[in-house]
Amino acid sequence: MNMPYEWHIGWRYTRAGRGGRRNGFISFISGVSMLGIGLGVAALIIVLSVMNGFQKEVRNRMLSVISHVEVYTPGSTALPDWRATAAAAAKNPAVRGAAPYITAQALVGRGDELRGAIIRGIDPAEEGKVTEIARTQKALVDRLVPGEWNIVLGVELARLVGARIGDKVTLVSPSGQVTPAGVVPRLKQFTLVGVFEAGHYEYDSALALIHIDDAARLFRVEGPMGVQLRLADVNDAPRVGAELQQSLGPDLVVRDWTRVNRNWYDAVQIEKRLMFIILTLIVAVAAFNLVSTLVMTVTDKRADIAILRTLGASPRSIMGIFMVQGAAAGVIGTLSGVAFGLLVAYNIDVIVPALERALGMAFLPGSIYVISRMPSEPLASDIVPIVVISLVLAFVATIYPSWRASRVNPAEALRYE
Repeated sequence: MNMPYEWHIGWRYTRAGRGGRRNGFISFISGVSMLGIGLGVAALIIVLSVMNGFQKEVRNRMLSVISHVEVYTPGSTALPDWRATAAAAAKNPAVRGAAPYITAQALVGRGDELRGAIIRGIDPAEEGKVTEIARTQKALVDRLVPGEWNIVLGVELARLVGARIGDKVTLVSPSGQVTPAGVVPRLKQFTLVGVFEAGHYEYDSALALIHIDDAARLFRVEGPMGVQLRLADVNDAPRVGAELQQSLGPDLVVRDWTRVNRNWYDAVQIEKRLMFIILTLIVAVAAFNLVSTLVMTVTDKRADIAILRTLGASPRSIMGIFMVQGAAAGVIGTLSGVAFGLLVAYNIDVIVPALERALGMAFLPGSIYVISRMPSEPLASDIVPIVVISLVLAFVATIYPSWRASRVNPAEALRYE
């Protein structure tokens, strides 16, 4: 099947000009437009991939110490039967593990140093089913023996209170005992048997783990306050949480990790959207450079257009020729940008260290940032919209010049030829 002549001529106009200085200049401008589209698309892919990588890195560190979904009773009361609740939640095919917990806020201190902390009572035998740190550091959580009043602190929390392994630390519960002198806070000494480091400062500096039986006695609850759940896919947590809320009924509260860390999650999503919009403007500027390129091409090809019209070409065919030229430039620029962007995104762990060695500086100093390497995760959900938007912008940019070409009067164009 023969290619339509509009495609053939439009593609010929897209290639490097060989008809004199003016054609060469027009082709140069066309090449610059394609280069601009390509660099804009590549920048979008690289930046969004790096943002995805940072988001995944921080999320994984966060989820190493917290569960994907929590199911608990309102009012911080004990669940009647946590195993029945876990079994009901496990009917959802996305749930992969469950473990009971007790949580409360308290003061942790040693000597004169006191720090607020979240105290989580866990069952070492079950915790490995829901949190990564309990699975990978099983020997650490196994030190939490009921009745021995042992405690595991985040590394930053231990540093802030000046406690080392083997030291005694004091927990001060805000719900104290009522005496004739008033409410007296309950104090209990624990032995520090280990520290953990999740790599997320919020949890390393404010989370303490104790055995669930010790937590029940300290905070005077009759059993676990809730159930932690691990899912097959962490990104499905909002959807699965909504499904569990419907299936478990209004007597229980279901909260996924995106709601527990809502401020961070919302901030990341807003930054990503704003970055997408800002960088898309770069692609838009490059795409609309095609307008000037095609206008110059139309002016230069007026005689060619007139000859084609006298040979029977319709205005629609003339318009198609220049739309093919603009669309070809947009497609070439977009595909080259995708190829270059993915090449950099997938090899950024090699490129960045090479640049650091060449420049003699660290982009992410380990003494300042928790993450010392630049992560990257290209996602199809980002790349496909980028490609579509770039192609649409390039196509839109061709409409006016192509329409102008179709309106060229053959007699007027050939008058001085």
